[in-house]
Amino acid sequence: QVQLVESGGGLVQAGGSLRLSCAASGRTFSNYAMAWFRQAPGKERAFVAADNRSGGNTYYADSVKGRFTISRDNAKNTVYLQMNSLKPEDTAVYYCAAKPRPVVVTTEYDYWGQGTQVTVSS
Repeated sequence: QVQLVESGGGLVQAGGSLRLSCAASGRTFSNYAMAWFRQAPGKERAFVAADNRSGGNTYYADSVKGRFTISRDNAKNTVYLQMNSLKPEDTAVYYCAAKPRPVVVTTEYDYWGQGTQVTVSS
């Protein structure tokens, strides 16, 4: 069983930055693919970024490439999402997700956090 707790959401102006964190329980964190998804009101949950393992193999949605960076610290059982150059269309609830490797870009993850709200004002 893996429990995920997100933090770091908030309100930011367009062009600003936020860093989301997702703390995971469990002793096999390094064996898991970790991902971020987001869900805007009235829309389906969408893939944002994923990390197959520390040190490489990262994946991004086209809409966030060059602006968002996923990283992980296996010693801290934490995955991060650095979000720069934020746009109003990035407004959503952001979810952390985990599954045994490999990464997928669909919602077929076994474990989910509770979500953290990110609001970008214009």
